[in-house]
Amino acid sequence: MDFDKLVVSFLVDEFVGGFFVSVPPGHVACIHDLGRGVLKTVWKPGLHLKIPFWQRAKLFNAQILEYLIRHNFDLTHPEALGDEPITGKTTDGKNIQIEGSILLKIDKNRANELWENIGDNFVSKIVRPVARSRMRSVLSEVSLAQLTSYRTQVEEKIKKELGEVYSKIGISCEKFLLSEVKDLGNLKSDKDDKVVLTA
Repeated sequence: MDFDKLVVSFLVDEFVGGFFVSVPPGHVACIHDLGRGVLKTVWKPGLHLKIPFWQRAKLFNAQILEYLIRHNFDLTHPEALGDEPITGKTTDGKNIQIEGSILLKIDKNRANELWENIGDNFVSKIVRPVARSRMRSVLSEVSLAQLTSYRTQVEEKIKKELGEVYSKIGISCEKFLLSEVKDLGNLKSDKDDKVVLTA
């Protein structure tokens, strides 16, 4: 008797709850329809109706997100918003390591394109590899002295490089903030590592 009530209760909750999608503030929702695929309509915050069992909703955080690049960042979860410090070589041959943060935002009107073209794992597929590649590219164009003297210009250059790639998939790069630059010296030993710039 109790089991029957439990099953009926579950089915009622699933059927009745399956009609509604509640989109909280700062988020958007996209709908996958079994017949038509990912729909072009992106739902803004509020309560929306969908067809239970036939349509599935996916919520996206459309607020500004901080992608941290710092020492001891935990990469065991591939979709975590961050990375370990980025290493590179400057034009004057210095091996350096940088830490900072990228401020990202999903384009609300293109969240459906992001979901359809990239899927759920856009951090590990696009955000992290692009960040590593573009940052190393910018670092290779400046000397260590330029990096420390023209910090704002370097931050703007990295932001522009990241933005050009991210914008194609529906993500905007709002800002890049450099927090630490370390001269690695001899790569075989960390004894001569020297912090040359901090936030």
